[in-house]
Parts: sequence; C-alpha cells; structure tokens
Amino acid sequence: MGRLESKVAIITGAASGIGKATLELFRREGAAVVGADVGDGSDVRCDAGSEADVKRLVADVVAEHGGLDIFFANAGISGGLASIAEQSAEDWAEILRVNLIGPFLAVKYSGPAIAKRGGGSIVCTASVAGIRSGAGGAAYSASKAGVINLVTTAAQQLAGSGIRVNAICPGLIQTGMTAMIYEMARSSGQEQRIGELNPLARGGEPEEIAKAALFLASDDSSYVNGAALVVDGGLASSHPTTRRFDIRML
Repeated sequence: MGRLESKVAIITGAASGIGKATLELFRREGAAVVGADVGDGSDVRCDAGSEADVKRLVADVVAEHGGLDIFFANAGISGGLASIAEQSAEDWAEILRVNLIGPFLAVKYSGPAIAKRGGGSIVCTASVAGIRSGAGGAAYSASKAGVINLVTTAAQQLAGSGIRVNAICPGLIQTGMTAMIYEMARSSGQEQRIGELNPLARGGEPEEIAKAALFLASDDSSYVNGAALVVDGGLASSHPTTRRFDIRML
C-alpha cells in the first residue's frame, strides 16, 4: 500500500518541474491527485494567485472526490535577478501575488475542506532565498521569506484541526525556472560549476524535492508542523555570496 493510499491531493504549478515530479510520485503512492497550472499539461487551469480560481479549484475537487486531504501550494515565478533599484512596484506586486498570496489562498480555502476529513497536510514551496540573501532576486526572496512565516502562522491558527502546515525550501533545482542558469553554464563550458556553492557540489533534481513533499504530505511527518524543510545540498548552511549595487541609483 502506498503512503498516500485513499488520499485526495491538489498540486499547483503541476505542469512541469517540481510540481509535475510530485504529482507523479503522489499518484504512485496511491493518491488521487488533481494537478493545476496556468499552462497546458495540467488537469485543471488555475491561476494560483487568483482567489476566485483557488476557491473554485478546491470546491470542484471536493465535489468530485468527496473531500480533500493534501494541498501542495507549489506554483511560483522567479521575477529574474534584477536589483531593488531595477524593479518596479508592479514587478513586486505580481511576484508576491503568485508566490505569497497563492499559498495564503491555498491555506484559506483548503483548510476547511481538509479539517472536515479530520486533518491532513498543507505544504508550501518556499526557497533557500527566503532564508538569507544570495539565492534569488529581492522580490522573489521576500516572497519566499513570507511563505516561511505564513506556514508558522497558519500552523498556529489551525491548531486543533489536525492540519499540519509546512514549507519546503529548495536550493538550486533543475527546472524551467532555472533553465537559463543551466544553459549559460553549459554554453560556456562551465557545467561542472553548477551547484559549486553547496557542499554536495551539484544542483538538485525535481524528484528530490518531490520526495520531501511526500514526506511532509504523508503520515511519516505526523509530528512535523510549522516547519521549513531545507533541501539544498547544504547551501543555506553558509553565507556564500554578496551581490552589491550602487545605493546612489535609488
């Protein structure tokens, strides 16, 4: 029997990368999984940062499957590596809308449905960029720091419901979001330097994050709540980079 046998799960950002790998793993572990994404390749089209879309997604899944046990709020956008001086308020608003408001909506609308089943798990994709500087752009990093705080707050506010709320903090993972980094390294003959800043000296694969999501979604993590699980090869154990820009540009 699989670790998610008879469970019903929703995964956002499911059309590629971490979301797709997790969807496939959850299904192998016995769950009925609905994959949602803004693009093709998912079961349902859904803008993870749209309240109407997320509300409808949860309602439709509950109506079709009789309930909900797991929500993996994985959808996200990078926003690039522009400095604070180079980004607009509109840039920040869109990145925060998808990366932070999206997980908030997942908690808001999946929480009551999961509670009706006696409890379950909400997992949100954060990032090592949300822990300290040097792993992403300013807006992206701020959004992921917000996700880490969101899960701690939600875990407290859902006390007594049987719902666990946790985050995963991936490091450098080979996905569509990081494709440019990998392509630049390969085209310049520097592929061997990918992931060199972490102690394992390599990038990660989506399947490695999927396994972390499975742990947090399953009863294997029954006493893990309000936590941020770092899966980064050890990158966040140090402060490897400093990225400066001229404050006079502000």
